[in-house]
Amino acid sequence: MDGNTEEWGPFGRPLFDDPSSRGLSRVGVVDVGSNSVRLVVFDGAARSPAYFFNEKILCGLGAGLRETGHLNPEGRDRALSAIKRFQLLAQGMDLAPLTAVATAAVRDATDGPAFREDVLRETGLKLYVIDGKEEARLSAQGVLLGWPEAKGLMCDIGGSSLELAEINNGHVGKRVTSELGPLKLAGVPGGKKGLKAEIHRVVDVLAEEMGTDHKRLFLVGGSWRAIARLDMERRGYPLTVLHEYRMTPKSLAATLKWIEQTDLEEVRQHTSTSAARMALVPIAAQVLKRLVRVFKPKEIAVSSYGIREGMLYEQMPDRLRKRDPLIEACRFAEQKDARSPGFGKALFEFLEPLFKSVKPAERRVIKAACLLHDVSWRAHPDYRHEVCFDNATRANLGGLTHEERVFLGVALLHRYKNSREGSRFEPLFAILSERDTMRAEVLGKAMRFGAMFAVDDPQKQAELRWFPKKRDLHLYLQKDAADLFGEVAQVRFQSLADALDADITVKTRR
Repeated sequence: MDGNTEEWGPFGRPLFDDPSSRGLSRVGVVDVGSNSVRLVVFDGAARSPAYFFNEKILCGLGAGLRETGHLNPEGRDRALSAIKRFQLLAQGMDLAPLTAVATAAVRDATDGPAFREDVLRETGLKLYVIDGKEEARLSAQGVLLGWPEAKGLMCDIGGSSLELAEINNGHVGKRVTSELGPLKLAGVPGGKKGLKAEIHRVVDVLAEEMGTDHKRLFLVGGSWRAIARLDMERRGYPLTVLHEYRMTPKSLAATLKWIEQTDLEEVRQHTSTSAARMALVPIAAQVLKRLVRVFKPKEIAVSSYGIREGMLYEQMPDRLRKRDPLIEACRFAEQKDARSPGFGKALFEFLEPLFKSVKPAERRVIKAACLLHDVSWRAHPDYRHEVCFDNATRANLGGLTHEERVFLGVALLHRYKNSREGSRFEPLFAILSERDTMRAEVLGKAMRFGAMFAVDDPQKQAELRWFPKKRDLHLYLQKDAADLFGEVAQVRFQSLADALDADITVKTRR
């Protein structure tokens, strides 16, 4: 390809000219939805890009569309104003040309083409309108960006539409679109009975097309995230990170019933949900209630990644897609912030004898911890353990469950602090089982000890051997490295042994 605009579609250019590159220059995407208009600027590791800038305006372009067939006049003005601002911001950030896409409201409205012309004339941006099945495909790819092994049914709710797509083995399968967006449903005649009947009718059609043998439902979209945040509020759940938050059908059913009986305006103040978003929740809740009842998933998972992230995934070569987003993000953080970039890999190899029996899922989190073990060194020494925990549990990391986030956080906390007693993070510790908490402590204390050999590759200085059945921990020091095992190192080694409930043997090789 010669890189011309038409061949490269909305991006207008190939984003990943060098497939071997881990880095990604800043890329801006404007998403013009039925309810919100958003600019996201991605930056960082190519496989797991960070959000350099993220701003949305709830314009309500699709409000009243069912009745009038036109874009909401006020929403149209606000959307155009927002896009003008976004274009100026992009110019100030010296970005490559923005990618701008529009979904259901603009594609369905009779004045959608005129709006696109206004955007082009006023901002110079060409607004690409994608159809419902393409929207479903891109949103599903967004889920794959964060969950490479995702398997189930992606469900993306917007203001004017709802899309479903099968996800399995890194691929997007059957897709379907519908008019189950809350802005569209608000115009259904017949009051509550008419609304309920319409939701039931459409969901039954969707079930017939997509089948009901999907064990997991992946929720994409602002209305779903608002409901998930309410589920956290009802449960008193301490980690308010929406990405990869999991709900059981039973828990969600209790929350949907609670929503019907609760003053949402009062709850809104506690959840940082906008009034415009919360206004859509009652209708969205009815849709979700019916979806769960008909499709019968075993688990419901929330994805903060959707169409915008799917557009990045679209451009990734297969080799890049197969990389682990968690490890890629941690590698990028280490290269950017660690005192000794590259030492994380050597640290993992030094500590590996302690974790020979762990499953692959835990091994990757251990690798991530080793890569991140020194990225917070600029923080004040008294607070490094808190900064580490906060970063691990709240950072923009894909491919990480909430339990794994807390495991990573506890491990990094113990990288800098021997005890977690009296920590302000205690409510979050409860997310982990007692067994996993102890394993995280062992990892943290192991990293704390291993960092004492950071002058070089630790394996050139020393070797660890762990005999779990006998509870024996051995340390073999090279003769030239014996002096590295000073008083602080000895205390840290003993702390690791205590965490393992192990006896220690230290020998110097001649």
